[in-house]
Amino acid sequence: MAMKRFKGLAVAATLALAGLGGGLAGPGLAQSTQPSQSGQAGPAAPAGDAPVAAPVTSPAQQTAAAPAGAANTAPTTAAATPTADPGSPLLAVDGAPGTTSPAGVGVPTERHFGIQPQVTKNGEYAHWFHNSVLFPVITLISLFVLGLLVWVVLRYRAKANPIPSKTSHNTTIEVVWTLLPVLALVAIAVPSISLLQAQFKPAPAGAVTLKAIGNQWYWTYQYPDHGGFEVTANLLKERSEVEPGTRYRTDRDGPRLLATDNRIVLPVGTPIRLITTSNDVIHSWAVPAFWIKLDAIPGRLNETSFTIDKPGLYFGQCSELCGARHAYMPIAVEAVTPAVFAQWVAAKGGAMPAAGRASDKVIPQPGAEGSKAKQDAAAEGQASGLTTNATIVAPAQTQGATGNPSGPGNTGNAGQ
Repeated sequence: MAMKRFKGLAVAATLALAGLGGGLAGPGLAQSTQPSQSGQAGPAAPAGDAPVAAPVTSPAQQTAAAPAGAANTAPTTAAATPTADPGSPLLAVDGAPGTTSPAGVGVPTERHFGIQPQVTKNGEYAHWFHNSVLFPVITLISLFVLGLLVWVVLRYRAKANPIPSKTSHNTTIEVVWTLLPVLALVAIAVPSISLLQAQFKPAPAGAVTLKAIGNQWYWTYQYPDHGGFEVTANLLKERSEVEPGTRYRTDRDGPRLLATDNRIVLPVGTPIRLITTSNDVIHSWAVPAFWIKLDAIPGRLNETSFTIDKPGLYFGQCSELCGARHAYMPIAVEAVTPAVFAQWVAAKGGAMPAAGRASDKVIPQPGAEGSKAKQDAAAEGQASGLTTNATIVAPAQTQGATGNPSGPGNTGNAGQ
C-alpha cells in the first residue's frame, strides 16, 4: 500500500516538473519567433568590423532605431499600413533597395572646393550660374577694387604729390562708376531671377508628393498619394555609442552623422512635390545635391518641386538651428528607377496612383483638423469613451532641450 502511494507521488512530481519546464521554455520560444523590435535586419558589416550577433528575423516595417539609454524614442511606423510582403528584399537595408553612389556624389568630400555635383536641372543651372557668372564677376570686382586701392596709395601719396590736386568733379569717372555697377547687377539679376522662379515652379500632375515633417530631432515622412504610409528616420549612431546587439552605423549606411536608420525612396525622372512643415520648432530640409533647402515651419506648409536625374544615394541635414541636437538630424534619400520605386511602395503596403493624375489628397498642417495628430487623438477619445470639448485649450508643456536628455528622436550624442 505504501509502495503504491510512493509511485503515485513520483508520477505526480514528474508531471509537475514537465509542466514547469514547458512553461519556462514557452516564452523563450515565443520570443525567438517574434519579429525584432527594430523591424529590420541589421546591415552587413564590412570585413573586420562585424557587429555583435543579435536575433535576426525577416524584415518588417520600418521603425526608428532605439537610442542607447533612452526609454522613449521617436515615433515609428508601427501604426502605418502593413507591408504587403514583410520578406521583400526591398526592406532589407534601411527600408530601401540599398543603393550606393559613386565617391564624391551626394556626400561631402574632404578637401573638395566648390559645390557638390548636382543631379537636378535646377542644381545644374545653379552650378553653372555660380561658376560662370557669380564667381567671375566677384573676382573681377575684387581685383578691380584692389587695383584701384593700390594705384591710389602709390599715385597720390604725399611724396608724389607735394601739392594736392583740387579737382572735385569728373563727369567721365562719375558716369563710369554708375554704369559699371548697374551692368554687374543686371548680369547677376537675369539668371538669378529665372533660377528663383524655377525653384518655386508648381509641380505638374503626376508628381510624387513627399511630406517632410521636422521634429526635435528626427524627420518623419509621409507619401499622401501612395497610400499615406509613413517613414521615420533617426540618426544611426556609432558602434561605440550603442549597447551590444543594437544596430550601429557601418560604411554601407553612409558617412558619420549622415547615415539614418531608414532612408526615404524617390523615383528618378519623375517630378517630386516636396512639402515641409514642423511639429515643434523651425527646421530646414536641405539636400545639397538637389539644390534644395526648404524651411519646415510649425503651422505652415512650404512647397517646392524638383526632379532627380540620376539614381544614387544622397545625403543632407537639417539646416536651421533647432535646439541642442540640431547637428543630429540627417537626411538620406535613395533615388531609384520608377519600377523599383513602385515595388518599394508595394512592399510598404502602399499603392501607386494613376499615371499623370494630379494629387487630390488634402495635406493638413500638424494639429489642424484632418491631420494625423487630430485623427489619432479622436480615435483615442472614442476608445476611452471620453468626450473632448474643442473649446478647451490643452495646457502648454515646457520643452527644455537641455532638460530632456531622452526626448523623442534623441540621439544621445549631444556634447560629443
